[in-house]
Amino acid sequence: MGKAKRIEKIKCIRCPLGCTLKIKISEDGIEIEGNRCPRGVEFAMQELKDPMRILTTSVKVVGGKLPLVSVKTSGTVPRSKIHDLMGHIKKIKIRAPIKIGDVIEKNILGLGVDLVATRDCDER
Repeated sequence: MGKAKRIEKIKCIRCPLGCTLKIKISEDGIEIEGNRCPRGVEFAMQELKDPMRILTTSVKVVGGKLPLVSVKTSGTVPRSKIHDLMGHIKKIKIRAPIKIGDVIEKNILGLGVDLVATRDCDER
């Protein structure tokens, strides 16, 4: 492999092993070390190309015993879209009662994932 231009270390989250991956990027290509399964290589390549995350946050509740309810995206979203998502979610207000698994918004921002409640919230 040619002289490394950049070396990154990341923690793989694809399985419970949590391998520390060392990614070497050079003129000759990309070399990935430290993975104990093939999913580590897939994860590292995805992180380099287009990092994806599950977003967890909360939304305002109207008429509930709690002022906020926790939510998450039903799947991964591009890390580059998280700022836009948070701006959109900040404006959402939902009426109690809310049950775990309730879809708060389908296909949020057209990203192909739903925003889902991760906690119950009863009415006042």
